[in-house]
Amino acid sequence: MSTQAPDRAEPDAALLLDSLPVPLLEVGAGNAVLALNMAAEEFFGMSRQQIRAGGMAEIAPPDHPIYLLLAHLRQRGGSVTEHDLLFSSPRFHHEGVSVQGAEVLDHPGHLLLTFHLPSTARVLDQQQVYRSAARSVSGMAAMLAHEVRNPLSGIKGAAQLLEQAVEDADRDLATLICDEVDRIDALVERMGMFGEAQMDYRALNIHRLLEHVKLLASNGFAKDLRIIEQYDPSLPHVWGDRDRLVQVLLNLVKNAAEALHETGKKGDITLMTSYRPGIRVTAPGTTQWRHLPLVVTIRDTGPGISETVRPHLFEPFVSTKVNGSGLGLALVGKVMDDHGGVMEVESRPGKTEISLFLPLAEERGGLS
Repeated sequence: MSTQAPDRAEPDAALLLDSLPVPLLEVGAGNAVLALNMAAEEFFGMSRQQIRAGGMAEIAPPDHPIYLLLAHLRQRGGSVTEHDLLFSSPRFHHEGVSVQGAEVLDHPGHLLLTFHLPSTARVLDQQQVYRSAARSVSGMAAMLAHEVRNPLSGIKGAAQLLEQAVEDADRDLATLICDEVDRIDALVERMGMFGEAQMDYRALNIHRLLEHVKLLASNGFAKDLRIIEQYDPSLPHVWGDRDRLVQVLLNLVKNAAEALHETGKKGDITLMTSYRPGIRVTAPGTTQWRHLPLVVTIRDTGPGISETVRPHLFEPFVSTKVNGSGLGLALVGKVMDDHGGVMEVESRPGKTEISLFLPLAEERGGLS
């Protein structure tokens, strides 16, 4: 005689919606919000009671494109998707959001909205740009070292001989030549950092690197600023070259400090770490996937990056500083490419975040 297993209780519909990681709203007549899930509360930075009490007006101003989407659904039914929308208020800020809308079956006038951030796609798309920039600078560095630096030594030697032989009135010109040769040589030396140097990869505690960077910054260029640490202490080791990663982090913190100094106001720099699964890229020239769940974020409360500069931010010789060479962020791109990592840039007035996605040591054979 066979026994039948007891039926399992079906999960509650509300519990299923709260388990869904995608923000979801049910919108009724008069753009009232009838229901929402936990992901929507987190997305909009408000409780469901607040959102339901205020309706769609709590989420978007009256001229927002989302109302055209709702009107389209009410008139024609079916489903529709709107891309690249901005949702911003003192509680939340999301750029490039895709909103999918559809009718709720058997409930006339009820509409379902889901909100999707294109973070992963944007990270991978940006990485292709940064990788191309890194390759171009690497080739330029090799060319400059060979074609420029060697002749410079000859020019400086000749100028030093002239400095001893010419009259006093012309000695300043010879000195000027030597000074300019030194300046060009320093630039070429900076470019040399983009060459294919030997990397010392090993398992590293990312928090020790960040503490070292904070110590340097707090006793130097950021001594008048508050540096906040928000770390996930449970993170495993990262796989990387210590000196190069310190160089990258120090560069980003210095950029954040300079952005704050430009405003003439007090501001904060926040160093954050987190574990974010889901970012995977293919290694160049292979079919292998690389997992990049360890995230380091540098945030500042400065003026933000202008829209015109942002698409070219990590390209060589692009700088927003009066005397900047535009090599600092290009070097960040080069080092990240060497580590197989990717970057994400989020910026608006009052908040700029640059996130580095890095591989784990245990997945690269660094730890057992």
